Amino acid sequence: MKTPKISEAVVRRLPVYLRCLQLLQELNIRTVSSYELGQKLDMNPAQIRKDLAYFGEFGRKGIGYEVDYLVEKIKQILKLDRHVNVALVGAGHLGIALSNYNRYTKEKLSIVSIFDADPEKIGTEVGSLTIQHIDELERAVQEHDIRIGIITVPAPYAQGVADRLVQAGVKGILNFAPVSLLVPPDVHLRSADVTTELHALAYYIQE
Repeated sequence: MKTPKISEAVVRRLPVYLRCLQLLQELNIRTVSSYELGQKLDMNPAQIRKDLAYFGEFGRKGIGYEVDYLVEKIKQILKLDRHVNVALVGAGHLGIALSNYNRYTKEKLSIVSIFDADPEKIGTEVGSLTIQHIDELERAVQEHDIRIGIITVPAPYAQGVADRLVQAGVKGILNFAPVSLLVPPDVHLRSADVTTELHALAYYIQE
């Protein structure tokens, strides 16, 4: 039997479910229904049930979902039950903030290397990591089995960094530079453009 292809929209909703469930864990809530999840996430409970059903039957009628169990299952689906090493390129204010934030999370997805091209930054420390020159990127990706790259460099340099990450073997890129990037079909790209989001919000606050 052929496994149905999971849409990108479903995959993008799974981390949202995971975050909500982890908050419930912190509150020592043991079970939750799709209706309750829908209320917390402002989503249709039927959509939540349908998304989860792609991966198995996790709930029990009349009881709902066991929070701990569902957290572990979603982590497995997203491959967050294993260590995933990440490289960050661009040791500016945003890059350092992201690295510092990552140090305090309990996730197995962690930044293990930081790179920059500014000679004044090379050799300085960010937490337990030492900023390396960008020319060390390819070696580090292979040495640490880095699978994901984060780009926080100025827009004119972002495509060049993406090209180097791809050539080094990275299969996932999160781009914070305010520019559209081109990557091969087998490399997954996500962009977080803060400026664009702020511009869109500005439309709604006009009187």
